[in-house]
Amino acid sequence: MEGRASPPAEPRARPAAAVLCRGPVEPLIFLANFALVLQGPVTTQYLWHRFSADLGFNGTRTRAGCSNHSQNPIMQEVETLTSHWTLYMNLGGLLVGLFSSTLLGAWSDHVGRRPLLVLASLSLLLQAVVSIFVVQLQLHVGYFVLGRILCALLGDFSGLLAAGFASVADVSSSHSRTFRMALLEACIGVAGMLASLLGGYWLRAQGYANPFWLALALLIAMTLYAAFCFGETVKEPTQTRLFTLRHHRSIFRLYVSASPEKSRKHLALYSLAIFIVVTVHFGAQDIMTIYELSAPLCWDSKLIGYGSATYHLQYLTSLVGLRLLQRCLADAWVAEVGLALNILGMVVFAFATVTALMFTGYGFLFLSLITTPVIRAKLSKLVSKSEQGALFSAVACINSLAMLTASSIFNSLYPVTLNFMKGFPFLLGAGLLFIPAILIGVLEKMNPHSEFQQFPRSS
Repeated sequence: MEGRASPPAEPRARPAAAVLCRGPVEPLIFLANFALVLQGPVTTQYLWHRFSADLGFNGTRTRAGCSNHSQNPIMQEVETLTSHWTLYMNLGGLLVGLFSSTLLGAWSDHVGRRPLLVLASLSLLLQAVVSIFVVQLQLHVGYFVLGRILCALLGDFSGLLAAGFASVADVSSSHSRTFRMALLEACIGVAGMLASLLGGYWLRAQGYANPFWLALALLIAMTLYAAFCFGETVKEPTQTRLFTLRHHRSIFRLYVSASPEKSRKHLALYSLAIFIVVTVHFGAQDIMTIYELSAPLCWDSKLIGYGSATYHLQYLTSLVGLRLLQRCLADAWVAEVGLALNILGMVVFAFATVTALMFTGYGFLFLSLITTPVIRAKLSKLVSKSEQGALFSAVACINSLAMLTASSIFNSLYPVTLNFMKGFPFLLGAGLLFIPAILIGVLEKMNPHSEFQQFPRSS
């Protein structure tokens, strides 16, 4: 059937692009997340500043001054508007990204990873340009939504991650894949930690515009690296049309076509597990800055920078913890440890009323991100090498759906719970995490040696 849907001519090998070196994908992911984290909290604080100015709210950011406004209806309206516009930005990008991420990831199985990496880099660059115009020219904040939609059309960070994880799967062995996935996620975390520290101090000293300019410069460098320095990991790229249903069908077949190499049940349940984990992760991240800005915590930009840096430190500590725990535990039980600590952290956040308790919650998250690389690796081992792009395109789609769900639930729930329990969304997240904990345990009991029974892969 597939042959009839394709053009009559055989796909021709695509001429290799001129490259200056054969670099790995990790620097790309590092630079991209550095730029994104630099912009994220700054955008939230900029929205808070704009709505405060528009509504005439001049609450000081000292703890005493902020606490005096804790029941001020104007301050609550500022919180609500900031939360809602964060939701609009996420919804705009994620709805469009559901289509583009599934299309582009499967396309990269044929044309190679480099074209998708370049396209996704350009999308992030375009979003930074739009943000700079909004801040510099005081444009309507709705243009932030436009920037997100344009970014999503060209691949966004989810497309970059799909190509990045697929390129790691292309060159890693079955034995080393979990750690290689964790290493790539550690690049995300280290970049986020450094960007958070820099962004907090910079915003305090020089205002909102300069962090966006630095992000733009980094994204230009990243695009050039993707185009001229990344070492292609698909051995024989071929010319293939981008806009064809063939790419979407390849993802659909992953879950519905039976084959001796994979269990459709395991694919579906591991996909559900990563969906819930990512939903809670991004849902908590979405409301974290607003939660810290408002009473009773009343953090300033420097403390928010410290908190965001500590939050991203979990990527690095999870990498080290994964390496150590793998010496004595199977991967599935390593993931269970991460989920248990994540649940504890969410519960502490829900009841945090002072800075020390917030940082205690961050401390519980130090191994919380060992779960996602384990699930990604298990998914990767369930499909053939020629399906890695389609798989991680599906995972990118799952991530987009999870982020969409997270934004819809957490950003909508947060304003509703302001009057009776501001931390309720974190409690909800803790409860949801019991579902993947149960799923992973059941799947491991059903087939405890699955990671050693997969068909062989080349290193």
